[in-house]
Amino acid sequence: MTTLTADAVVVGGGHHGLVAAAVLADAGWDVCLLESTDVLGGAVRSEERHPGFVTDVFSAFYPLTAASPIMRSLDLERHGLRWAHAPSVLAHPPRPDGAPAAVLYRDRDRTAAALAEHDQHDGEAWLRLCDQWDAIGPAFLRTIFTAFPPLRGPVDLLRRIGTAEALRFARFLALPARRMGEELFSSEAARLLLAGNAVHADAPPDATVSGVFGWMLAMLGQNYGFPTPVGGTGQLAAALASRARAAGADLRTGEHVESIEVSGGRAVAVRSASGLTVRARRAVIADVSAPLLFGDLLPADALPARLRADLERFAWDTAVVKINWALDGPVPWRSAGVSGAGTVHVGADELGLARWSADIESRTLPTSPFMLLGQMTTADPARSPEGTESVWAYTHLPRGISDDDSAEQLAGRMEAVVEEFAPGFGARVLHRDLQRPSDLQGANPNLMHGAVNGGTAQLFQQLVFRPVTGLGRAETVIDGLYLGSASAHPGGGVHGACGWIAARAALAQHGSLGWLRKRITSAALDLVYRDPA
Repeated sequence: MTTLTADAVVVGGGHHGLVAAAVLADAGWDVCLLESTDVLGGAVRSEERHPGFVTDVFSAFYPLTAASPIMRSLDLERHGLRWAHAPSVLAHPPRPDGAPAAVLYRDRDRTAAALAEHDQHDGEAWLRLCDQWDAIGPAFLRTIFTAFPPLRGPVDLLRRIGTAEALRFARFLALPARRMGEELFSSEAARLLLAGNAVHADAPPDATVSGVFGWMLAMLGQNYGFPTPVGGTGQLAAALASRARAAGADLRTGEHVESIEVSGGRAVAVRSASGLTVRARRAVIADVSAPLLFGDLLPADALPARLRADLERFAWDTAVVKINWALDGPVPWRSAGVSGAGTVHVGADELGLARWSADIESRTLPTSPFMLLGQMTTADPARSPEGTESVWAYTHLPRGISDDDSAEQLAGRMEAVVEEFAPGFGARVLHRDLQRPSDLQGANPNLMHGAVNGGTAQLFQQLVFRPVTGLGRAETVIDGLYLGSASAHPGGGVHGACGWIAARAALAQHGSLGWLRKRITSAALDLVYRDPA
């Protein structure tokens, strides 16, 4: 049995936890981070699963990281991080018959020219969309990457677009992805650039606000590309860990946290399975899922009954099935323009996306799954020997299904679809590695049931509804306890905002007006979660 004391204890060493540790240590706090597995980084991890081939085990491309003011402020390049870009950002072949793909390049004029080949007006429409992003993009990102309710971001947005356009822009953000594409573009190719990007979240393309995901990722890809760390995604985790340690944080792996001790309504200590107890003078930051935090780590009597009831309605995002391949040569795509893309959206055109989404929402195992595919050596030649390709693809199991038998069946269908779009693909496979939902959760306990987004991204579980109906903030009903994972606002993606917001909330409650902030937050939380008489 060992007991330590720190100003703050961070539970979980995913990228949000590492960001929180760095921010708190920068402020002069004594920080101790406890990570359950033997590797820091959470869903930012790479491994050599076949000799000479680097596999990104979870996430791979990082437009949100490149755009995040939080991640940029950490100056990770000083800690060894280098970025690589594929010749083109992404491609979306609509059909397996070799029809021309929609291609997004980092040069907006080149993207527009390519879209104009499908329809002359779409090139001009794309450039107008880029101009819109130039005007409002920074303010929009500032809005979503700050604590809720955001203030400076919306004020800046309103100043930039004017009151007359504010309602029109609000309507634009509320559009389903398919409707947004129809209003903006004439050709299927241009619409696919939005629709394919929208599917990176788990909101159906006909759902309200699904369009904003496609619009944002398309514009991030246009302005920042979809970069990947040179040498594998583990290099991003290593840079974050180096940054936190340089600030003075104590990072410990192999420490599986079993409980958070609460005394007098305040989080006072964290206990791990090894017998380690770390007492927290000021704060506990939890980079774990909301169900794990509130359902497993805290004593049941520390939570209001209404909060416990709300958590029973918490909705996970759909489970992921991922295949990693080592190929002896490039993917033999039929469609021109696909071979140079780092990210490929493959398996469906517009109508196919609608059918696939309907299958996902109706518990039907898709016959022809839509996939996100990464050509990692194309993006970063350091990933495999010259002339070869390190490739992965993932898709989703239908909502409510996460069993391994279904994952095996779906994986076979995934490979059949890739073979349709790239005849001869199977003959180039040197090694195949399947990650089922249970494999994902086993490698990272935070990825419950193989869900990688920390909870659904649909509107009913965003903003003040994330993770449950409340304040949409990092503060919890337990004094000194802050939720700093993807289960908190603003949600999934490698952007660091959840950890940063939690760390900033902890610092603010111990600042000059901390007593006032605590009273206001406590009163608001009591109002939301007070059990009915």
